[in-house]
Amino acid sequence: MTVDIDTLKQGLSLTLERTALDWIGQRYQGKVRDNYTTSDGKRAIIISDRISAFDRVLGTLPFKGQVLNTVASYWFEATKQIVPNHVISVPDPTAMLCVECEPLSVEMVMRGYLTGVSSTSILTAYKKGEREFCGHQLPDGLTPHQALPQALLTPTTKAAQGEHDQNASREQIIEWGHVSAEDFDRAAAYAKQLFAFGQQQCADRGLILVDTKYEFGKTKDGEIVLIDEIHTPDSSRYWFSESYEARVAEGKSPESFDKEYVRRWLVDQGFKGDGEVPTIPDEVRLEAARRYIEACEAVQGQPFEPNLEPPAERLERNMRAALSA
Repeated sequence: MTVDIDTLKQGLSLTLERTALDWIGQRYQGKVRDNYTTSDGKRAIIISDRISAFDRVLGTLPFKGQVLNTVASYWFEATKQIVPNHVISVPDPTAMLCVECEPLSVEMVMRGYLTGVSSTSILTAYKKGEREFCGHQLPDGLTPHQALPQALLTPTTKAAQGEHDQNASREQIIEWGHVSAEDFDRAAAYAKQLFAFGQQQCADRGLILVDTKYEFGKTKDGEIVLIDEIHTPDSSRYWFSESYEARVAEGKSPESFDKEYVRRWLVDQGFKGDGEVPTIPDEVRLEAARRYIEACEAVQGQPFEPNLEPPAERLERNMRAALSA
């Protein structure tokens, strides 16, 4: 990794927890992203340094927003010939300017392995003896972190902030009225293409793209496009190919550099999404940040260069310039 520990420590005092850019337009705050809708049909997406897990906001990590924006920008560009997306420009290290879309009320989760520690993970369900997951039949005899017989689309509902997403089958998502069958199938086809492409690209760099989620929206013309983020360490699980088989054979968890590290730390503290969120110590925040940066560099194949300007002032300047152009 090219970012040294002193720079990471400096980043502890430069985290972007929230924004105040209401001059842009109507504001909506998600778990990690602050969204602003302009009067002329654009959406400014500011990626904060907030980290979430188990559908809860946990605190901030140094440079996390910059990492997520860098990785998402890389993948949006790499996949735009496969699936259209909403990106117009990237005016700031933590911001994207996008076409305003109406989000589909479903998250398309693709899973390639039997893994996870959350209550909604496929491994948690399998350990309970469940052999049907989101409409898919699972064979007996699978072991933790093993590759599934084939990659599975396991959609979830999109829960309100503070609530939990719900696993569902295609039939349930449609029956509950979240999306039409036509829109679901179009988004599902896109998700499968994106995941296959992502897995191949990662394999070429010694990485395993284990699972991920995609979000889609409709433009004013009715076109379904990829929105939000793609293949970031927040939305995806990554393992190192080189150490995967040996660690699994020893009964260990695969070596990862996504937010699974933070999830596992929380689980060790007895937290799985309910009750008071434990305070994450700086040493855990720094290690998590290091892993995010390592992921960024591995995925895009080049060094990550953090911006060390005070983020609020930089954002104000860059967004005003972008929106007045």
